[in-house]
Amino acid sequence: MLSNRRSTLLRAVLVGVALVVWLGIGSVGGMAQGKLSQVQTNDASAFLPSSAESTRAAEESKGFVDTETLPALVVLQPADGSEVTPDQLAAVQDWAEAFPDEALPPGNEGTWSDYLVGEVAVVPSQDGEAILVAYSLDGASSEELLADEEGVTDSFVLALRESLESELGATATSAGELGLQAWVTGPAGFVADLVTAFGGIDGVLLLVALGAVLLILVLVYRSPFLPFVVILTAVFALCLAGLVVYNLAANGTLVLNGQSQGILSILVVGASVDYALLLVARYREELAHVEHPAEAMKRALRACVEPIAASAGTVIAGVLCLLLSDLGSNRSLGPVAAIGIASALLGALTLLPALLLVFGKRSRILFWPRAPRPVPVVAHEADHAHVDTTVEPDPADGTGLWPRLARFVGRKARPVWIVTALALAVGAAFLPTLNASGTNQVDIFLTDVDAVAGEEVLAEHFPAGSVQPAIVIVDEADVDAVTTAAEGVDGVESVTPYTGAPAGVEGDTAAVVVVDGRVRLDVATTASADTQDAVATVEELRTAVHGASPTALVGGAAAETLDTNLASERDLRVIVPVVLLVIGVILMFLLRSVVAAGLLLAANVLSFAAALGVSAIVFNHVLGFAGADPVVPLFAFVFLVALGVDYSIFLMTRVREESLKIGTRAGVVRGLAVTGGVITSAGVVLAVTFAALGVIPLLFLAQIAFIVAFGVLLDTLVVRSLLVPALVHDLGRRTWWPSALSRHQEHGLHKVAPDLE
Repeated sequence: MLSNRRSTLLRAVLVGVALVVWLGIGSVGGMAQGKLSQVQTNDASAFLPSSAESTRAAEESKGFVDTETLPALVVLQPADGSEVTPDQLAAVQDWAEAFPDEALPPGNEGTWSDYLVGEVAVVPSQDGEAILVAYSLDGASSEELLADEEGVTDSFVLALRESLESELGATATSAGELGLQAWVTGPAGFVADLVTAFGGIDGVLLLVALGAVLLILVLVYRSPFLPFVVILTAVFALCLAGLVVYNLAANGTLVLNGQSQGILSILVVGASVDYALLLVARYREELAHVEHPAEAMKRALRACVEPIAASAGTVIAGVLCLLLSDLGSNRSLGPVAAIGIASALLGALTLLPALLLVFGKRSRILFWPRAPRPVPVVAHEADHAHVDTTVEPDPADGTGLWPRLARFVGRKARPVWIVTALALAVGAAFLPTLNASGTNQVDIFLTDVDAVAGEEVLAEHFPAGSVQPAIVIVDEADVDAVTTAAEGVDGVESVTPYTGAPAGVEGDTAAVVVVDGRVRLDVATTASADTQDAVATVEELRTAVHGASPTALVGGAAAETLDTNLASERDLRVIVPVVLLVIGVILMFLLRSVVAAGLLLAANVLSFAAALGVSAIVFNHVLGFAGADPVVPLFAFVFLVALGVDYSIFLMTRVREESLKIGTRAGVVRGLAVTGGVITSAGVVLAVTFAALGVIPLLFLAQIAFIVAFGVLLDTLVVRSLLVPALVHDLGRRTWWPSALSRHQEHGLHKVAPDLE
């Protein structure tokens, strides 16, 4: 009696401590999660390696200017398509000169001139149909936060748009009395619109994801209480992840961008709910065997810790392979995602059990109105003995969907795996049609934004490539040779030695700036710097320039995009084999089998290829996307292979457990019958959470959302439900080679057909 009381008291203390600790994490982590957007860095140049040519060119280019700048461009044109009148030009000139003296947003002292460098430039177009107003934000100050915790760049762009509307009546859709429409574009405009798009991560994305998951959980559990227990686990796990990531990003330990933040939120919610579904399913199963919920939880944890921890470890190992990337954005996603998965694991194994046991002996109430009760076992008289043995009902003999499917796979194993493998191969055949060579910057937004529309107007009336020219840093003695070589490249409009005049604005006859015997040449391209045409031009420009001067460096916005694409291609070649090797080793140790590990890895790689092939068809012919970022295949591979293997791990650990009792083939049938429902639910939950990324109107996230969501469903419904169990059933106990289980003989009370060698 005393021992029982001590056990009860100890359980109560452990549950209480777990809840108090997690409440503390939630209170602090919730605030950190809400501030993650404040420590984001979305400048692509910040992610390039120091060895990249554009990075080295940018470093040398700093010596030619007193301060690095971020251009904010305002382009205006008459709404009726006529030429700009002198009155319109004068009004714009007056407004442009007065705007820097406008006060900063409330709570801040000073004016916008405190953040601007140089004089504002107002330039009419040569065709007389547009006006360009160029402001230069101080590069360092543009990354600061104002008193309202908003960034300087997006606040400045917002102030420009509001001032244009209030002072000139000019917006993208209205012209006012002056008759001008106006757009704010350029690098600052794109940064501001990206910040606005990523702003949905903190609110809309999480609400959509959690709402969709809650609906699925209600359908799965048909209980008013249990879904909220699972959702609370996911929310608190996200708070823990947000707390850790925020502090690391704020201290400069890792770089966080908007893409990583969105993936973090989705990954934590999806993984937390997946792990919770598996634990709750086993807990429910054990509640049908024992009376006390604490004992049922003890059994459930004993059975689930290994597969859940192995699943989390597989994903963590997979995403940490991104540390091998040359790009800072990819490298940072590895630790960010690993922190998210670790937080989900801790939540599922500590907070969730505490919540499920919070009512002590009455904890079954959380399953109401379908609370499981201990099921009486069936008594059988043993052969050749006058004793009774008890045999529990075999789940594989049930009449539900999964028992029937499991028996079908068992009867038709070879035809099932051949047909499913061929179907996946057909999908994989379209993989080469995926265009992942990069996109124009105007294509990254899936909704109409001011910066994109302004860029199009700017390109109609001004030399597109002169706003952000390619930069060539060259020895003074090689200037003439490099200039001649550059002018001979198709797509190059002009080559101008740098004299200090702003890009895109004609300067005077000032002397060429020379720094340590080096000269900067501004190379204006026919295409805008944020297009793939400009990237192609810069690639040819590098070849020509290096031929004239091996020490020359080519940089600028288009060169940064080129280097990013090259780094992404290198990452794909390096990281994919490492991920396969790491996950393969983990599977070998977990399943104690080389054959099983190879089988699962091959099945999931085939599934990934099919998912990418089908995605290519959808992107090219259904959604009409212009292309994809080169990093999309890499992210898709890491997440799909790591997450896809998860479901096979959940299945195969149960199959192995059953195989030890009743043999491999019967173990496959029972394992699929028992785990089918919960693993399918977990797959649907993860697919829905990743699909929620589609609410952020950015091309990259929409593509990742579709590929991963479709791929997870493919893994769950085809690979794990048909291909893998059929292959294992066909191979029989050879699946477990070289472990002792590969030589394991059938035994136990179940009458099953022996494995056929």
